[in-house]
Amino acid sequence: MREKIEKLFAQQLGKIKDPNLREKVVEVWVKAAENGGWQPQEMEKIPFTLLTQTKGINLIEHTIAVTEGALGLAAAMKENYEEMPFEINFDWLVAGGLLHDVGKLQEIEKTKEGTYQKSYQGKCARHPISGAILVAQAGLSDEIVNIVACHAKEGEGRPQRVETILIHQADFATFDPMVMLEKGLLII
Repeated sequence: MREKIEKLFAQQLGKIKDPNLREKVVEVWVKAAENGGWQPQEMEKIPFTLLTQTKGINLIEHTIAVTEGALGLAAAMKENYEEMPFEINFDWLVAGGLLHDVGKLQEIEKTKEGTYQKSYQGKCARHPISGAILVAQAGLSDEIVNIVACHAKEGEGRPQRVETILIHQADFATFDPMVMLEKGLLII
């Protein structure tokens, strides 16, 4: 599983300067996959959400899109603001992007019929909570725990790192159009 995760996220992992952080990101993905009972060949088939039609977009593609989207937002701010009012930690941003939905490996399960459904664990704790627990257990920083725990509705009204906000915005920029498309509200 480790080799598969490293291969799937090679480009993004290469953007993390801290080798210890890079290693821990992979460890969390491997642990979550083991906990969820996933095999390496299944990783690119897991839907990124059960809340709407995904049109074939899988969890890996979504994770990469969110990570790269957040990086794009951060770069645009850094390049265009005359003076940055806050620091953006790009290692935390990439790690948080890669880990924001890692809890879905425990929240989603494959049925005997080959479809996907919410697991019992997913019913007990949504992916931001289970993901934050995995991140904390791996010994990652409180800042990365904040990104994972607060990237979705669980973070509304809570203190957040700027990296958390960027991941949240990139996440919903990739999710909302899918919901709107299904409801016939997306103008295309």
